[in-house]
Amino acid sequence: MSDDHVYLTLAEGHEDDARWAYGTGFEDPLHGVDTTVPEGVDAGELAAVCVALGDDALVSAQRLAEWTTRAPELEEEVALANIGLDLLGQARLLYSRAGQVDGTGRGEDAYAYFRDPEDFRNVRLAELPGGDFAFSIVRLLVLSSWRLAHFERLVAHPDPVLAAIAAKGVKELTYHRQYAAEWAVRLGDGTEESHRRVRRAMEQVAPYFGELFTACDVRDEVAAVLRQVTETAGLPMPVYRPLPGAGRGGDHTEHLAPLLAELQSVARAHPEATW
Repeated sequence: MSDDHVYLTLAEGHEDDARWAYGTGFEDPLHGVDTTVPEGVDAGELAAVCVALGDDALVSAQRLAEWTTRAPELEEEVALANIGLDLLGQARLLYSRAGQVDGTGRGEDAYAYFRDPEDFRNVRLAELPGGDFAFSIVRLLVLSSWRLAHFERLVAHPDPVLAAIAAKGVKELTYHRQYAAEWAVRLGDGTEESHRRVRRAMEQVAPYFGELFTACDVRDEVAAVLRQVTETAGLPMPVYRPLPGAGRGGDHTEHLAPLLAELQSVARAHPEATW
């Protein structure tokens, strides 16, 4: 299987996919969408789903932003920053929907800046330090594959707002996954050193696979993607060794608090500021 083949195969079904920044367009994905919570949809459960997916996106975006001025090439710096911006946009929409339906009326800033680490419900893989480039690529591959499979199901969600957010996200996540797969293959099939690093990265993310599938079982789809990429890259499939606890339940690593402290510092220092 050639490198080109794996990218084309991963893009199957998304031939009209857009690319970040330019391709995703600047249309309001919620224009004309009825924001009334449909009958039969539990508002509390809907808000919880939106907050969890929003937290995943916000924390992931912050980790990707750390590559600004540190990426190995300018082109990759721009690409990672734009992927982070896509995720930040998803977080804003999801937080806004949560605030509409949870009865608090909170805005996106309240969810992002004025909650403490124990209140976040992101998966722990998102909050781990960036490590070297290979680790960030492997993490992006896993998270984007999982999130894409999840969003493809949410497109049919009975809540039209969440469905519209998911539809927009599918276009973005398709590119995120392709970008990460391309780099994973390049590193795995590259030098002895790049192969060693990406193989180690696979081993580092493997313990966090388990908690990705508690809310939505897309295990087979994600495993198929990882198998395709690892086979092309000449890498072994990582061995799954689950860790106790789950970020969805409020269990987090020691890395989340300092990440949030930096993210929230300006907003908390000037809580009423506007510009």
